[in-house]
Amino acid sequence: MQKKGYVSFVLHAHLPFIHHPESDDYLEESWLYEAISETYIPLLQNFKKLVDEGVNFRITMSITPTLLSMLDNKLLQKKYIHYLNQLIELSEKEIERTKYDKRVNSLSHYYYDKYSNDLHLFKDVWNCNIIEQFKHFQDIGVLEILTCGATHGYFPILYVTEETIRAQIAVGVQTYEKYFGRKPRGIWLPECGYVPEADKYLKEFGIDYAIVESHGILYADPTPIYGTCAPIVSPGGLVCFGRDMKSSQQVWSSIDGYPGDFNYRDFYRDIGYEADYDYIKPYIAHNGVRVHTGIKYHRITGKTDQKDIYNIRWAQDSAERQAGHFLDSRTEQINNVADYMEVPPIILCPYDAELYGHWWYEGPYWLYILFKKIYYDECNFELITPSEYIDKYPNIQVSSPCRSSWGANGYSGVWLNPLNDYAHRHLHKAGDRMVELATAFPDATGLVKDALNQAARELLLAQTSCWLFIITNGTMVDYAKKRIKDHIGRFTKLYSQIKANKVDKTFLDAISLKDCIFPEIDYHIYTKL
Repeated sequence: MQKKGYVSFVLHAHLPFIHHPESDDYLEESWLYEAISETYIPLLQNFKKLVDEGVNFRITMSITPTLLSMLDNKLLQKKYIHYLNQLIELSEKEIERTKYDKRVNSLSHYYYDKYSNDLHLFKDVWNCNIIEQFKHFQDIGVLEILTCGATHGYFPILYVTEETIRAQIAVGVQTYEKYFGRKPRGIWLPECGYVPEADKYLKEFGIDYAIVESHGILYADPTPIYGTCAPIVSPGGLVCFGRDMKSSQQVWSSIDGYPGDFNYRDFYRDIGYEADYDYIKPYIAHNGVRVHTGIKYHRITGKTDQKDIYNIRWAQDSAERQAGHFLDSRTEQINNVADYMEVPPIILCPYDAELYGHWWYEGPYWLYILFKKIYYDECNFELITPSEYIDKYPNIQVSSPCRSSWGANGYSGVWLNPLNDYAHRHLHKAGDRMVELATAFPDATGLVKDALNQAARELLLAQTSCWLFIITNGTMVDYAKKRIKDHIGRFTKLYSQIKANKVDKTFLDAISLKDCIFPEIDYHIYTKL
């Protein structure tokens, strides 16, 4: 069948920087360990299977600077190995505990094998270096990796002080180059938050294109001829790809999206909440609060509390069927638009990477089957990366994208509302003060230079959009508020000490150990424009 168009998968891999060398009690650190075992390792394993099987595929991923920093952190690598050892020990106990229930017992064996394999792969095969695995697939041409704002700061609010947006972009690009040995061509705008004020800084640091929300394209001026089926280029020279709503809904929708299939693993039923308390206590939170362990025995079953036991083969059957449905849907979609376009359409499918595996356990397998089907079956499209599309079809309509985000209702309400608005005056003030410091101390050396660089780190960490999102969402609110307060507090203390020429080395050393992100940072990036 003749190829009439393209489909581009873009997965956004992001976690906020969480690093607590002072304690093992922080539940939030487990977000990273869960994501490694449930999303990053399964994706990498499936990429390898596709390559080994000779399947030519393309996928795009943003791996944020905060996530890269955590994956490269030796203490967090050590803690992840401890996390796996705990799960292996628990699943071994589960094999014994469930021996009288054949269906559950087979799953206990499955988890024991899975976490044992994760440990072997991570520690012995990859030498704890997951970043190098992603780099390998980029280097052989099947994966394109995007950058992001340094700490996922939300541009549509930060642009009040433009130097802070410039710094987010500069440090994001610098971190990317450090790990991948090349410059990034594309960026996943944090929260897909587009403002035209950022274009000039994105272009300054060599960014060709960005991923934006659907209405950022659909409400662009003038109205794009091809909607989201082709990119547009802003007057500032930034190419923008918009999310395709139809394909997103098939995966994301809580009502009719694929992850709600009754055969799939139920995320919420976990032995951390269900096993006898004394038995499970060593494997839950240090303070005794029940939490997810990752060992889950039930399938979604339906809208009922009476959940049936998970069946891996049934789940795979559903994934295979839905991969076929997705392929047929994109084939039809491209057929419907291709004849009306002067260039082949591109259907852009962006998702949070953690949807694949962590939330939707079967997601990585679904991708693997889908990519094989696209390669082998009769269909009218190919997989492509945004960079490849730009290189093939450089004539792009000039249009000004609409200010937008992928938050609820498409604007900034998630990150600026009565629950979290108190934080912004502190974030803006700190941004202005950082510009003041960088401009006032152009030639700092020694301890003052170290303090200025640490002040820049504290500001970046305070700007993480996740804290504002968590406060709005009502999960882990105390932790998110504490992070904003701690980073602003540390920044303000450093600001006062630098201004007074009285930097407290003990204080600086203590916070530098905790907030050890971006070791190569240069505070001059904040010098007044």
